[in-house]
Amino acid sequence: MWLVVVPLMLAGTEVAHALAYRLVYPQSAVRWRALAASGHGYVGWLPVVLGIGGAVMLLGLCSGVVDTARRRPSRPVPPWAFGLLPLAGFTLQEFLERWIMFGGFPWWMVEQPTFRVGLLLQLPFALAALLVAHLLLRAVERVGVALRERPRPLAFYAVAIRLRPVPDAVLRPSVVATGHAGRGPPPLGCAPLLCRS
Repeated sequence: MWLVVVPLMLAGTEVAHALAYRLVYPQSAVRWRALAASGHGYVGWLPVVLGIGGAVMLLGLCSGVVDTARRRPSRPVPPWAFGLLPLAGFTLQEFLERWIMFGGFPWWMVEQPTFRVGLLLQLPFALAALLVAHLLLRAVERVGVALRERPRPLAFYAVAIRLRPVPDAVLRPSVVATGHAGRGPPPLGCAPLLCRS
């Protein structure tokens, strides 16, 4: 279930991050200057990261369907993860952006208005991620149960009838058990048409 939850939290964190900069810097020219000055040069790669996250989430959804169909229990993600991980992820992201850009320990990042607004926005987006994850996991469970309870096609039963075990009376004993093979080459010294065994 973590494969579904973590990409959702990552997407929520990034949307809250972008919204924080939009709220603090409403003019786009000022916002782009602030983003460039604070170590956001990687923003061009964000669609790739979110695409990889989407692929991981799709893999998690398919895995959840298969687990439910095979009656394998899945461990739920604890609710505290939705409150704690986005806050920790956003804080780490802001720290790394400034540390890579300026070097040294950027203790002053907590004084930035975008940090405070972004940190406050993490909670509603974490709640939204929790609701979306809950809906997706319920859908996964329903699809898995539907796959588990669907009737098998008639072709499956036809193959099963053909592959049923053969009774012991029909089985031939092995060559080792009888001491000789049922067929084989003629004895040495006999012409093929004259020797009868």
